[in-house]
Amino acid sequence: MTTTERGKEGRKMTNERQKMTMDRLTKIVESTYNQLNDGEIPLMNLPLRSKSNIEFDPKHNVWKYGDMMTSRTCKTVKGAMMMLRTLHMIDFIDGMIKDNRSSTLREMYYISEGWGNSKFTSQDESDLLAEDLEIVSTCMREDFKLKPEDDGAKVYGDVTITEVNRKGEKKTFNCRDVGDSGYGIPFNVEKEKVTIKPGNAKFIIAIETGGMYDRLIENGFDEKHKALLVHLKGQPARSTRRFIKRLNEELKLPVTVFTDGDPWSFRIFASVAYGAIKTAHISDYLATPTAQFIGITATDILNYKLPTDKLSDQDVAALKSELTDPRFKDEFWVSEIEAMLGMKKKAEQQALAKYGLDFVTDKYLPDKLTDLGVL
Repeated sequence: MTTTERGKEGRKMTNERQKMTMDRLTKIVESTYNQLNDGEIPLMNLPLRSKSNIEFDPKHNVWKYGDMMTSRTCKTVKGAMMMLRTLHMIDFIDGMIKDNRSSTLREMYYISEGWGNSKFTSQDESDLLAEDLEIVSTCMREDFKLKPEDDGAKVYGDVTITEVNRKGEKKTFNCRDVGDSGYGIPFNVEKEKVTIKPGNAKFIIAIETGGMYDRLIENGFDEKHKALLVHLKGQPARSTRRFIKRLNEELKLPVTVFTDGDPWSFRIFASVAYGAIKTAHISDYLATPTAQFIGITATDILNYKLPTDKLSDQDVAALKSELTDPRFKDEFWVSEIEAMLGMKKKAEQQALAKYGLDFVTDKYLPDKLTDLGVL
């Protein structure tokens, strides 16, 4: 297939997806209209979005929403307000799709200022409503032309990217040749926008902090061990998780996740490997079930005698919550979480610098990766 043919095929796929999105959003509006026309109080059914309603999906090896449902009804003022906001948002999305324009989630929040008394009171409300529309329509936020602010996540190593810009122009580059810190992952990483060609990378290390990401680049870890480095930038954005999944599935690269040793970092790993609770409706699209954890554990704190910080009350509550989270039910996680609660300590990735700036790349990571069979 020629470049021109690929371009036409990509545009065809995009147009078909946009039509499907508009059709599904229209059905939501039609359903509300029909309920009103029949003298019924409009309602919308949604899955309960909590850890009590996530179930393991053996087909995709990820955690998704179960059968517990909740209803959004116009019987209450609050419910009627949310239904009105839903219709406003669908109308706005419909206009963006028709005009081939896009909006950030932040702009979506401020757009509601023109909706009178039905405006959002916080961006959390507008973000959650966009996710609700994903669930009801079974479309993606990207299909709605809604995008997050640039989160700064990057990838560094020997892999070649061809990216289509908003003008339809293609640019090809290696992720080692885009500045000192690599390729910035865009909000839309689907095949019609981003294509990936393998280099010599043999596995992926997804890294929580920017300091550690830079350390591995500076120490040449990617070249020495043929690794592809991905900066998660804390809790990873959806596009970052999707990009990791594509690298894993299309290039057959094993995924490892290197984080701090605290409950919030454990959840970062869970979102990459198992799926996050708030996006459980698309876990099969975002999660990489084969990802392995190589972050700081309670065992590491003891074995390496790492500098630590005391667990806060919020840390303790989060760890206890994870013990009741079905994603952390296996023996490894139960043991490590209970050990951390017992010692009442946590540690950062950078604590490994106690043994020098090269310790993490010369000793800690090679040992962990060898134990997992990655090296």
